[in-house]
Amino acid sequence: MSVTVADVEAARRTIAGRVLRTPMLPAPKLSALTGAEVYVKYENLQVTNSFKERGALNKLASLNELARARGVIAMSAGNHAQAVAYHAARLGIPATIVMPVTTPFVKVEATEAYQAEVVLDGETVSEAQMRAEALARERRLTWVHPYDDPLVIAGQGSIALEMLEDAPALDMLVIPIGGGGLIAGNAVAARARKPSIEIIGAEAALYPSFWNTLRGENRPLGGPTLAEGIAVKNVGVLALPIVRELVAEIVLVDEAHLERAVYAYLTLQKTMAEGAGAAGLAAMLVKPEKFRGRKVGLILCGGNIDPRILASVMVRELEREDRIVSFRLTIPDRPGVLGQIATRLGELGANILEVDHRRLFLDVPAKGAKLDVTVETRGQVHGEEIFEALEAEGYQPVWIDTATTME
Repeated sequence: MSVTVADVEAARRTIAGRVLRTPMLPAPKLSALTGAEVYVKYENLQVTNSFKERGALNKLASLNELARARGVIAMSAGNHAQAVAYHAARLGIPATIVMPVTTPFVKVEATEAYQAEVVLDGETVSEAQMRAEALARERRLTWVHPYDDPLVIAGQGSIALEMLEDAPALDMLVIPIGGGGLIAGNAVAARARKPSIEIIGAEAALYPSFWNTLRGENRPLGGPTLAEGIAVKNVGVLALPIVRELVAEIVLVDEAHLERAVYAYLTLQKTMAEGAGAAGLAAMLVKPEKFRGRKVGLILCGGNIDPRILASVMVRELEREDRIVSFRLTIPDRPGVLGQIATRLGELGANILEVDHRRLFLDVPAKGAKLDVTVETRGQVHGEEIFEALEAEGYQPVWIDTATTME
């Protein structure tokens, strides 16, 4: 294989003291949620909030003086960009970063803050890579690939060495997989340290690149995903044989489970996870029977989520839990009715979030109206109690599926 455990150990020595040795902690609330004994490696606590610093620094530290003077170039949807920019600035190396135009602004802004030249080009990472390769040739820059480089892969593998030192009883690692650099490096390190450990990949269902390659399938790739950090259409050439040999299974995770995992990290662990960073937990939610009763290590590999997207995820999960519900009521169109309904909802313990009064629907009498009410509840049972009370009082309530209308 292109990377050995000796390479990973050498990378660990190279980056020691310059990259945070992140905590590896038990997660009792996630254990209760999944039925497994869960431990979390908090790579979102790195300076740039992602594991990418490990591989980026290992690669940059290997450059000679001439290469450093000319500068480096990378393409990334955000986290690798920030990692290269941050450590290049620390080492005095000029950095150019090509990012897809779809990259969340929070990641673009963070990359520019490290004095890197940011070039926005292409809709996907693959399209950004073509521009980056052209610039590398034109400017004679050293290419720092986000996943298809042995030094980068070896740097990422240092995570597993730390995980097994802190929690040697682990019998499974669940690792997000995009281009394959993270899972390849950690599979090499983990299986060398503990041959019995099982490595599971968590891949975005909209971008099943490794799934297709390993199974000979042709599932479609593309679409907007919460896990843009692993939205990769091309598998890593160096990572593929490692994954083929050392990874036991790949679990495809859909958008709803990615959202649920982000929500669980925030509400249960009080920590920030972007979609790709939460993919490992999402895989456990997709196939709970596979992980139940096992000692599972998760890499929370990134926390750079757009605040606007996070707010949307939070509201959507509240709706899925029926803690935000909507009703459509049929009411008489006369003064005081809205006040009566508001008072009654308050008596029932509901917090009114939104009201939409409609008079022009043709399925009500001319002297009637429709009233759409969105309220905050204590959960499903409470929502049903409110519904039944409104029904008993003659308002003919109908549930409105706001989650479906939003999607």
